Amino acid sequence: MVKKIGLVMMALLLIVLSACSSSGSSDSSKKKTIVMGTSADYPPFESVDTANGNKIVGFDLDLAKAIAKELGYKLEVKNQDFNGLVAALGSKKVDFVMAGMVDTPDRRKQVDFSKTYYQSFQVILTRKATNIKTMEDLKNKKVGVQLGTTQETLAKKVSKTIPMKIQTWDKLNEMVEAMRAGKLDAIVTVDTVAYGYTSKDKTFQQFKAVVDGKTQYDPISAAFPKNSKLTAKFDKALKKLEENGTKDKLVTKWIKNQ
Repeated sequence: MVKKIGLVMMALLLIVLSACSSSGSSDSSKKKTIVMGTSADYPPFESVDTANGNKIVGFDLDLAKAIAKELGYKLEVKNQDFNGLVAALGSKKVDFVMAGMVDTPDRRKQVDFSKTYYQSFQVILTRKATNIKTMEDLKNKKVGVQLGTTQETLAKKVSKTIPMKIQTWDKLNEMVEAMRAGKLDAIVTVDTVAYGYTSKDKTFQQFKAVVDGKTQYDPISAAFPKNSKLTAKFDKALKKLEENGTKDKLVTKWIKNQ
Protein backbone atom coordinates (compact mmCIF):
# COMPACT_ATOMS: atom_id res chain seq x y z
CA MET A 1 0.00 0.00 0.00
CA VAL A 2 2.82 2.38 0.98
CA LYS A 3 4.59 1.52 -2.28
CA LYS A 4 1.48 2.42 -4.33
CA ILE A 5 1.12 5.76 -2.52
CA GLY A 6 4.77 6.51 -3.19
CA LEU A 7 4.37 5.76 -6.88
CA VAL A 8 1.31 8.01 -7.09
CA MET A 9 3.14 10.87 -5.35
CA MET A 10 6.10 10.50 -7.70
CA ALA A 11 3.83 10.58 -10.75
CA LEU A 12 2.13 13.76 -9.49
CA LEU A 13 5.52 15.38 -8.85
CA LEU A 14 6.66 14.58 -12.40
CA ILE A 15 3.48 16.11 -13.84
CA VAL A 16 4.00 19.34 -11.83
CA LEU A 17 7.67 19.59 -12.83
CA SER A 18 6.79 18.97 -16.47
CA ALA A 19 4.14 21.70 -16.42
CA CYS A 20 6.53 24.18 -14.82
CA SER A 21 9.22 23.36 -17.34
CA SER A 22 6.79 23.78 -20.24
CA SER A 23 5.50 27.07 -18.87
CA GLY A 24 9.01 28.48 -18.40
CA SER A 25 10.03 27.52 -21.93
CA SER A 26 6.95 29.19 -23.38
CA ASP A 27 7.51 32.45 -21.46
CA SER A 28 11.16 32.73 -22.40
CA SER A 29 10.38 32.27 -26.10
CA LYS A 30 7.86 35.14 -26.14
CA LYS A 31 9.07 38.63 -26.99
CA LYS A 32 7.55 41.67 -25.37
CA THR A 33 5.61 43.88 -27.78
CA ILE A 34 6.03 47.65 -28.09
CA VAL A 35 3.44 49.67 -29.97
CA MET A 36 4.49 52.44 -32.33
CA GLY A 37 2.06 55.15 -33.38
CA THR A 38 2.44 56.73 -36.81
CA SER A 39 0.57 58.57 -39.56
CA ALA A 40 1.27 56.69 -42.78
CA ASP A 41 0.79 59.52 -45.25
CA TYR A 42 4.26 61.04 -45.12
CA PRO A 43 6.61 59.31 -47.58
CA PRO A 44 9.48 58.52 -47.44
CA PHE A 45 9.13 58.41 -43.64
CA GLU A 46 5.94 56.31 -43.65
CA SER A 47 3.27 55.50 -46.21
CA VAL A 48 0.85 52.75 -47.19
CA ASP A 49 2.09 50.42 -49.93
CA THR A 50 -1.18 49.70 -51.74
CA ALA A 51 0.58 47.33 -54.15
CA ASN A 52 1.70 45.16 -51.25
CA GLY A 53 -1.43 44.50 -49.22
CA ASN A 54 -1.62 48.02 -47.74
CA LYS A 55 1.54 47.37 -45.76
CA ILE A 56 3.02 50.39 -43.97
CA VAL A 57 6.55 51.06 -45.18
CA GLY A 58 9.20 53.77 -44.94
CA PHE A 59 12.32 55.09 -43.24
CA ASP A 60 10.70 55.42 -39.81
CA LEU A 61 9.30 51.89 -40.03
CA ASP A 62 12.61 50.27 -40.91
CA LEU A 63 14.49 52.26 -38.28
CA ALA A 64 11.87 51.37 -35.64
CA LYS A 65 12.14 47.69 -36.57
CA ALA A 66 15.93 47.80 -36.25
CA ILE A 67 15.69 49.50 -32.84
CA ALA A 68 13.02 47.07 -31.61
CA LYS A 69 15.19 44.14 -32.70
CA GLU A 70 18.21 45.64 -30.93
CA LEU A 71 16.15 45.96 -27.73
CA GLY A 72 14.59 42.50 -28.02
CA TYR A 73 11.04 43.69 -28.67
CA LYS A 74 8.39 42.72 -31.20
CA LEU A 75 7.09 45.81 -33.01
CA GLU A 76 3.39 46.55 -33.51
CA VAL A 77 2.32 49.57 -35.58
CA LYS A 78 -0.85 51.63 -35.16
CA ASN A 79 -1.74 54.04 -37.96
CA GLN A 80 -3.83 57.17 -37.29
CA ASP A 81 -4.10 60.88 -38.08
CA PHE A 82 -0.98 62.84 -37.15
CA ASN A 83 -2.93 65.34 -35.05
CA GLY A 84 -3.93 62.61 -32.56
CA LEU A 85 -0.51 61.03 -32.00
CA VAL A 86 0.52 63.08 -28.94
CA ALA A 87 -2.84 62.33 -27.31
CA ALA A 88 -2.32 58.62 -28.05
CA LEU A 89 0.91 58.76 -26.05
CA GLY A 90 -0.84 60.50 -23.16
CA SER A 91 -3.58 57.86 -23.04
CA LYS A 92 -0.99 55.06 -23.38
CA LYS A 93 -2.55 53.69 -26.55
CA VAL A 94 0.95 53.59 -28.02
CA ASP A 95 4.40 53.27 -26.41
CA PHE A 96 6.16 55.69 -28.73
CA VAL A 97 5.65 57.68 -31.92
CA MET A 98 7.74 57.86 -35.08
CA ALA A 99 6.02 59.92 -37.75
CA GLY A 100 8.49 62.49 -39.01
CA MET A 101 7.63 64.32 -35.78
CA VAL A 102 9.59 67.45 -34.88
CA ASP A 103 10.90 68.08 -31.38
CA THR A 104 9.36 71.42 -30.33
CA PRO A 105 9.09 73.24 -26.96
CA ASP A 106 5.27 73.04 -27.04
CA ARG A 107 5.30 69.28 -27.60
CA ARG A 108 7.91 68.82 -24.85
CA LYS A 109 5.30 70.06 -22.38
CA GLN A 110 3.34 66.86 -23.09
CA VAL A 111 5.88 64.25 -24.18
CA ASP A 112 9.59 63.36 -24.05
CA PHE A 113 11.73 63.11 -27.17
CA SER A 114 14.61 60.91 -28.24
CA LYS A 115 17.79 62.35 -29.67
CA THR A 116 17.35 63.69 -33.22
CA TYR A 117 17.58 60.89 -35.77
CA TYR A 118 17.09 63.04 -38.89
CA GLN A 119 17.08 66.71 -39.85
CA SER A 120 15.05 68.10 -42.73
CA PHE A 121 14.32 71.54 -44.19
CA GLN A 122 10.89 73.10 -44.50
CA VAL A 123 9.94 73.83 -48.10
CA ILE A 124 7.12 75.09 -50.27
CA LEU A 125 5.75 72.50 -52.69
CA THR A 126 3.81 73.91 -55.63
CA ARG A 127 2.98 73.43 -59.29
CA LYS A 128 5.33 75.10 -61.78
CA ALA A 129 2.31 76.57 -63.55
CA THR A 130 1.52 78.79 -60.53
CA ASN A 131 4.84 80.64 -60.94
CA ILE A 132 5.28 80.70 -57.15
CA LYS A 133 9.02 80.93 -56.48
CA THR A 134 9.45 82.86 -53.23
CA MET A 135 7.67 83.25 -49.89
CA GLU A 136 6.37 86.65 -51.02
CA ASP A 137 4.62 84.94 -53.97
CA LEU A 138 2.37 83.15 -51.46
CA LYS A 139 0.46 86.36 -50.74
CA ASN A 140 -3.31 85.74 -50.95
CA LYS A 141 -2.69 82.16 -52.17
CA LYS A 142 -4.43 79.01 -50.92
CA VAL A 143 -1.76 77.23 -48.88
CA GLY A 144 -2.22 73.75 -47.43
CA VAL A 145 -0.64 72.52 -44.18
CA GLN A 146 -0.99 69.30 -42.22
CA LEU A 147 -2.90 69.75 -38.97
CA GLY A 148 -0.75 69.79 -35.84
CA THR A 149 2.60 70.10 -37.63
CA THR A 150 5.44 72.60 -37.43
CA GLN A 151 4.52 73.53 -41.01
CA GLU A 152 1.14 74.75 -39.75
CA THR A 153 2.95 76.85 -37.13
CA LEU A 154 5.33 78.27 -39.75
CA ALA A 155 2.53 79.14 -42.18
CA LYS A 156 0.56 80.99 -39.50
CA LYS A 157 3.69 82.92 -38.50
CA VAL A 158 4.49 83.91 -42.08
CA SER A 159 0.86 84.83 -42.75
CA LYS A 160 1.15 87.72 -40.27
CA THR A 161 3.38 89.56 -42.76
CA ILE A 162 2.44 87.76 -45.98
CA PRO A 163 -1.33 87.13 -45.79
CA MET A 164 -2.26 83.63 -47.02
CA LYS A 165 -5.44 81.59 -47.18
CA ILE A 166 -4.30 78.73 -44.96
CA GLN A 167 -6.13 75.41 -45.14
CA THR A 168 -5.47 72.62 -42.61
CA TRP A 169 -5.66 68.99 -43.70
CA ASP A 170 -5.29 65.66 -41.92
CA LYS A 171 -3.31 63.92 -44.66
CA LEU A 172 -0.54 65.24 -46.88
CA ASN A 173 -1.30 62.96 -49.83
CA GLU A 174 -4.84 64.39 -49.95
CA MET A 175 -3.38 67.91 -50.07
CA VAL A 176 -1.21 66.91 -53.04
CA GLU A 177 -4.24 65.62 -54.93
CA ALA A 178 -6.10 68.84 -54.11
CA MET A 179 -3.18 70.86 -55.47
CA ARG A 180 -3.16 68.78 -58.65
CA ALA A 181 -6.83 69.63 -59.05
CA GLY A 182 -6.14 73.33 -58.58
CA LYS A 183 -7.85 73.54 -55.19
CA LEU A 184 -4.57 74.54 -53.50
CA ASP A 185 -1.79 76.78 -54.79
CA ALA A 186 0.97 75.51 -52.52
CA ILE A 187 1.79 73.18 -49.62
CA VAL A 188 4.21 73.74 -46.74
CA THR A 189 6.07 70.49 -46.02
CA VAL A 190 9.66 69.20 -45.66
CA ASP A 191 12.27 68.65 -48.36
CA THR A 192 12.48 64.87 -48.02
CA VAL A 193 8.73 64.49 -48.48
CA ALA A 194 8.46 67.07 -51.27
CA TYR A 195 11.29 65.41 -53.19
CA GLY A 196 9.23 62.22 -53.34
CA TYR A 197 6.72 64.17 -55.44
CA THR A 198 8.98 66.50 -57.47
CA SER A 199 11.22 63.59 -58.54
CA LYS A 200 8.23 61.72 -60.01
CA ASP A 201 6.01 64.55 -61.21
CA LYS A 202 7.87 67.15 -63.25
CA THR A 203 4.93 69.58 -63.06
CA PHE A 204 5.82 70.08 -59.37
CA GLN A 205 8.61 72.18 -57.89
CA GLN A 206 9.88 73.04 -54.42
CA PHE A 207 11.94 75.75 -52.73
CA LYS A 208 13.21 76.22 -49.19
CA ALA A 209 11.13 78.30 -46.80
CA VAL A 210 13.13 81.40 -45.84
CA VAL A 211 11.91 83.56 -42.95
CA ASP A 212 13.82 86.67 -41.84
CA GLY A 213 16.70 85.60 -44.07
CA LYS A 214 16.97 82.15 -42.45
CA THR A 215 16.15 78.73 -43.90
CA GLN A 216 13.82 76.74 -41.66
CA TYR A 217 14.83 73.24 -40.58
CA ASP A 218 13.31 70.53 -38.39
CA PRO A 219 14.98 68.14 -35.91
CA ILE A 220 13.01 64.89 -36.28
CA SER A 221 12.80 62.65 -33.21
CA ALA A 222 10.78 59.83 -31.67
CA ALA A 223 8.23 60.84 -29.00
CA PHE A 224 7.49 59.02 -25.74
CA PRO A 225 5.14 59.46 -22.79
CA LYS A 226 6.60 61.64 -20.04
CA ASN A 227 9.24 59.80 -17.96
CA SER A 228 9.10 56.66 -20.11
CA LYS A 229 11.96 54.23 -19.40
CA LEU A 230 11.92 53.40 -23.10
CA THR A 231 13.39 56.80 -24.10
CA ALA A 232 16.91 56.08 -22.77
CA LYS A 233 16.83 52.55 -24.22
CA PHE A 234 15.81 53.95 -27.60
CA ASP A 235 18.66 56.49 -27.57
CA LYS A 236 21.19 53.79 -26.69
CA ALA A 237 20.00 51.52 -29.51
CA LEU A 238 19.91 54.47 -31.95
CA LYS A 239 23.52 55.32 -31.12
CA LYS A 240 24.57 51.75 -31.85
CA LEU A 241 22.74 51.77 -35.22
CA GLU A 242 24.45 55.05 -36.10
CA GLU A 243 27.87 53.66 -35.19
CA ASN A 244 27.47 50.39 -37.12
CA GLY A 245 26.15 52.13 -40.25
CA THR A 246 22.61 50.69 -40.15
CA LYS A 247 20.93 54.12 -39.99
CA ASP A 248 23.00 55.47 -42.89
CA LYS A 249 21.97 52.49 -45.03
CA LEU A 250 18.30 53.23 -44.30
CA VAL A 251 18.80 56.94 -45.13
CA THR A 252 20.28 55.91 -48.47
CA LYS A 253 17.50 53.40 -49.15
CA TRP A 254 14.53 55.61 -48.32
CA ILE A 255 15.67 59.20 -48.68
CA LYS A 256 18.71 59.53 -50.93
CA ASN A 257 17.50 56.93 -53.45
CA GLN A 258 13.81 57.83 -53.57
